[in-house]
Amino acid sequence: MLRVKTPEEVLAIIEKEFRPLPGRTELIALEEAPGRVLAEDITAEEYVPDFHRSTVDGYALKAEDSFGCSESIPAILRCTGEVLMGEAADFTLDRGCCCAVPTGGAIPDGADSVVMLEYAEDYGDGTIGIGKSTAPGENLIFRGGDVHPGKIVLEKGRVLNSRDIGALAAMGRVRVPVVKKLRVAVISTGDELVTPEEKPGPGQVRDVNGPMLIALLRTFGGEAVSYGIVKDEEEKLRATVEQALRDCDAVLLSGGSSVGAKDAACRIIESLGELLLHGIAIKPGKPTILGKAGVKPLVGLPGHPVAAWFVTELFVLPLLSRLMGRERESYSLSARLTESVSANHGRAQYQGLRLERKEGELWARPIRSKSGLISSLAGAEGFFAIDRDCEGLPQGAEIQLITGE
Repeated sequence: MLRVKTPEEVLAIIEKEFRPLPGRTELIALEEAPGRVLAEDITAEEYVPDFHRSTVDGYALKAEDSFGCSESIPAILRCTGEVLMGEAADFTLDRGCCCAVPTGGAIPDGADSVVMLEYAEDYGDGTIGIGKSTAPGENLIFRGGDVHPGKIVLEKGRVLNSRDIGALAAMGRVRVPVVKKLRVAVISTGDELVTPEEKPGPGQVRDVNGPMLIALLRTFGGEAVSYGIVKDEEEKLRATVEQALRDCDAVLLSGGSSVGAKDAACRIIESLGELLLHGIAIKPGKPTILGKAGVKPLVGLPGHPVAAWFVTELFVLPLLSRLMGRERESYSLSARLTESVSANHGRAQYQGLRLERKEGELWARPIRSKSGLISSLAGAEGFFAIDRDCEGLPQGAEIQLITGE
């Protein structure tokens, strides 16, 4: 009989037993950094921008020279020149003067605001009429207004996105320190399995978990290493797991995780390290195993594809994030159930869903399926959970949709 842990207890075990792996930093080119995990804080070493910069086309001036002006009573300022894009404003603007500047152009010393072109009129005699007053700092970015030396711009553990790449480029960081990708072994087990390209014979099925887990790991940002299909021969399986431990940072073993006579995953994991748990109070995914050999996790996943997907999404990816020191946030949306859902198993129940919008409101249609039918999740747009102490949810109940991956 399995001695199950709650989902909360499993996540607490992961937090307690595993730490970020040391010595796993590498420098990569900026263009290769999207999707990678930042290995250290990025601190600015220079000002961005390195000059006062206009945010509009217009005229740079001292704000006080425009106070009280209007279209009917404009402030008349002498135009002392023009700053061209990409050139320095190497002069000082005096009281009662202005100069033309483009969007993104430099602002000369002495100016503290910019009036937009549409609120100014060129009289053709070297003077400009200003028809709207400005305030100090209006329509410009001061030197270092974006970034200044010593400012932490990006914190370690962040998964870099396109916006972060833009910030790094602005600071001239063309080499980025990131966490090396985790090498994760994927092993499928079972006498009934054949490869996806094979035609299944009587009693056989194609291996779904292997390709699915590899795709999930690659989407996550890991390096998946496939060890193919291993038949239900304990010594052969043990040798494969031992090899995977030598080669990789973590091992995912799919199938053979229940308590049947031929389900050797638990015995192998326990013999190679420490068994941390066998069984999680969830549906699907109850017969899950977690162990560790040194600092490396060994996970025994259920053979049923839907169960394997949920366990990987809910527990394996947070575990890998822990090893990488990676921030991992999940975002949820509120939606209402299109139909009632029963749940009276004494386990937290996870279920896929599809979304539809009715009269401006988001509705979730539960996907009715068993844990062996992966095609049901192929069109899912997310999933939701029903607490283990809840006997179900009625039609119209508000749920929190989790998108996953």
